[in-house]
Amino acid sequence: MTHLWVRAEQRPNEERVGLTPEGAKELIAAGIRVTVEDSTVRAIPIEGYKQVGCEIAPENTWPDAPLDAIIFGLKELPEDGTPLPHRHIMFGHAYKGQHSGRALLERFKAGGGTLYDLEYLVDDDGRRVAAFGYWAGYAGAAVTLKTWAAQQRAEECPPVGVYPSKDALNAELSAELDATGAVRPRAIVIGALGRVGTGAADLCEAMGVKVTKWDIAETASGGPFPEILDHDLFLNCIFARPGTPVFVPREALTAPRTLTAIGDVACDPDSDYNPVPVYDRATTWDQPAVRVATDPVLDVMAIDNLPSMLPVESSQDYAAQLLPSLLTLTDLDSGVWGRAEATYKTHIEGL
Repeated sequence: MTHLWVRAEQRPNEERVGLTPEGAKELIAAGIRVTVEDSTVRAIPIEGYKQVGCEIAPENTWPDAPLDAIIFGLKELPEDGTPLPHRHIMFGHAYKGQHSGRALLERFKAGGGTLYDLEYLVDDDGRRVAAFGYWAGYAGAAVTLKTWAAQQRAEECPPVGVYPSKDALNAELSAELDATGAVRPRAIVIGALGRVGTGAADLCEAMGVKVTKWDIAETASGGPFPEILDHDLFLNCIFARPGTPVFVPREALTAPRTLTAIGDVACDPDSDYNPVPVYDRATTWDQPAVRVATDPVLDVMAIDNLPSMLPVESSQDYAAQLLPSLLTLTDLDSGVWGRAEATYKTHIEGL
C-alpha cells in the first residue's frame, strides 16, 4: 500500500501544510495509507486528521518512518548533513544554482532517497500543478507596503507575524498606511500575469495603490528598465532562471530614483540568476527588510516563506491544487511524479 507521511514543519514561522483533512479523507478512500505527524504549530488542527482516519505520529519522527513511506512536507529539512534514504515531497530549492542546494542533493545521493520537488511537479504541458504563488504575492506586497510605511516614519520595517485571515491583514495594513498621512505610493509589478503577480497586484489595489503591470512583453528587450526606478515600490514576481533579465542592477543604488522599497517576492538571492542583485540574503520575519542604500533610502523585502503569514488560506488553496496529483501517488513511474523523478536524476548526475 502506498504510504504518505505528512511531517511537521520544523522551520520557524511555518504553519502551513500541503494536505487538509478533507484531502486526506479522499486519499484514504483511494487506498492510500496516510500518517500525519502531530504539530505544535500547524494552522490546521490535528483533530481533523484523526476524524477522517489518518494515523497520527509524534512530531518530527519522520526520520524513523518506514523506508517505503513517502515523506511529505513543504519547507527545508534541518541542515544536519544526515543521509536521506526516503522519498521526499518538498520544496528543495536545489535546482537553480542555489548554493545550499548542492548539500541537500548530496544528502539524497548518500542515502539513496529521491526528491520530488514541489516546484517541479508539472503537467504534460510543463505547467506547475500547484503553487503558493498567489498568497506569496499577496503577503509580499503587504510587507513591502509595511516597509514603505515605516520609511515614512523614518523607521525600518518592524517584525511581522501570522494573521488569522487576509481580512485581518488588510485592516491592519490599511490603518498603518492611513496613519502615515502620505499619498499612497505607486508600484510596479513584474510578472503581473502570473499567480504571484496577481496576488501582489490584488493586495496593492485593495490598499488603493496604483499599479503598473508588466509581464513578458514589457521585459522582452532584456533591459535596462529605468521605468522601475520611477516607481516608489517594485515587486519582483518572476522566478530566477537562465535568461531572466536584471531588473535592478547595483548601479541603481547610486542612480537618481523614486524607488525606495523592493519586494523580491520570488526571493532567489543566492541564485546565479538573481534579477535583483542589490542584496545577497533572504530577510526574516524579525527583520523583514534589509537596507541596501541610504541616500535616498532603498530597502529590500525578501522573505522566502511569505504565504505562512496567511497559513489557513494558503494551505487550503495549495492543498486543493495538489490533491489530484497526490491521488496518483500509487503510480510514481509516470505523470507528474515520473517527470519530477527524472528532473531529480538529471541534477543528481550533475553533482
